[in-house]
Formats: sequence, C-alpha cells, structure tokens
Amino acid sequence: MTENNIILNRFFTQNVFLDLIRSGVGNNTTYATVIQRFINDPEDRDNETLISEIYRFMSKSYRNEYFYQNTLLNKLLLGKHSVNTTTALTQIPISKSKADFILINGKAVVYEIKTELDSFDRLETQLRDYYKGFNHVCVVTSERQYERAKTLLANTPVGIYVLTSKNTISSTLRKEPIEDNSSLDHTTIFKILHKCEFEHILLEYYGTLPETSQVFYYGECLNQFSKIPILEAYAMSLKQLKKRNRIEVSEINQVPYELKSLFYFVNPTKLELQNLHEFLNKKYGG
Repeated sequence: MTENNIILNRFFTQNVFLDLIRSGVGNNTTYATVIQRFINDPEDRDNETLISEIYRFMSKSYRNEYFYQNTLLNKLLLGKHSVNTTTALTQIPISKSKADFILINGKAVVYEIKTELDSFDRLETQLRDYYKGFNHVCVVTSERQYERAKTLLANTPVGIYVLTSKNTISSTLRKEPIEDNSSLDHTTIFKILHKCEFEHILLEYYGTLPETSQVFYYGECLNQFSKIPILEAYAMSLKQLKKRNRIEVSEINQVPYELKSLFYFVNPTKLELQNLHEFLNKKYGG
C-alpha cells in the first residue's frame, strides 16, 4: 500500500502535468504506472475519464495534500471568490516553514493542510512561522481530526476548516481565523517577496531605491523596508503578492475539476492549454 501511496502522491504534481502537456503526446512513466495499477482495461477510455476515475478513487480512499489543495481552490477561490479579485499561492517559504495554500483578496489567509494521513507534530512550529509573515492562519483537516485540532487550537486566533466525508468544506465544524498582527516580522515578510516586488514597495514609499554596491544591495533594501511601519509594510506587501498568478477565467473554466489546482499554479501557455485539451480527449495510449 505504501508503494501505491507514493505513486499517487506523484500523480497530481506539476512535473507530471507539465510533462504530459509539453511532450505533445502525453507520455509519462508515473501517469502510465498509476493508470495500469488502479484501472482495469483503460485502453477504451479517454485520458480525462481516467484522471477522473483516479481522483474519485482518491476521494474515497486516499485524500492526500493535493486533494485538499484542489478542493480549497475549487470551493474557496473559484466557488466563493473569483480569480479576478483573489490570488492563490502555494508552497511559499515563510521563515522555516512552507505554506500549503494562501488566499489573498482584501486580506490574506494561510491554510495549513493536515489531512487524515498527517500528524500534528510540527503544527505549533508551522503556525509560529506563519504568523511572522501573515495575520490570518487556518488549519484545514478532516472530520476525524477536528476534535483534536479544536483542543489544540482553543483560545488561539487560528481558524479551523474541515473537509467533510462528502468532500465539501463544513459550515458547522468550523472556526474562523482571527486577525493577529502581534508576530508580524519585517524580515520574514521581506523574504517572501520577489526582488521586483520589494523594489516596487521601496519606490512607492521612499520614491527611490538604495544606492549601494550590488553585494550590499539586498541588505540595504531590507534595512529600508524594516523602517516602514509594520502594518503599512504588510499591506503594501499583500498588494504586490496579489499580483502573482494572474489567470484568465475563460481558461480555467475549460479545465476539469480534478486538474484546476495544477492548472492554476502552473499557469500554462496557450499552446500548453491546447496540448492539454488534446491529451484529455485522446484515448489512453493513443
């Protein structure tokens, strides 16, 4: 079973996805292995149907991190908000941790995914790191883990969302995150930003960029950023982060539910989108 779990974890990844749509012929060892291992007689079905069957199997037997992330993107970004007004980020380094999923609209919320397959061992450290970079944090977990999460996070500003057995976000097993600015840290926020993003902030705030040698430039930019009042620096940073991952509504609407998260974070070219449609419509192995 462990071997099956490992191969399933590799199935819905950016590397496999990009390989399938960039090769033009849909050849990928991981993809072929999963199809052959989990589906009987796949040859008479198209790839979109097969991917849907794998995803359905996972929904009942193996809801891994991708399954949770894809549900969050479909239910929150696409279902509750809009790609025009809200930006999602994934795998963002924050201090010594990496955020699974972040949504930014009027505010930013870090979602830490703890599936039924995960432990809570590192949660305290992860939450401490996240609050250095963002002021709203939420743990997303299963119904089975809800009571444990509720006990661990009682009397904290951390929210709790639950992915139900019907693969919806529960409206009753829920605790909304509360804003907490007490741990926001200039250095942590600065390190999340790309060079063009922190330069834009410094230009907007000071009207100029530091004049120094290249070797000292990054440190001087951080020094200047650290002099901006923390809540102002945070708000300006969110404005920059929100500009990432711009995607067309018309394009993501063409992508099957099971692949929307992969598509959103890969943000393929027009040609790659065309390749994706060709691959999905093609018979397996054809």
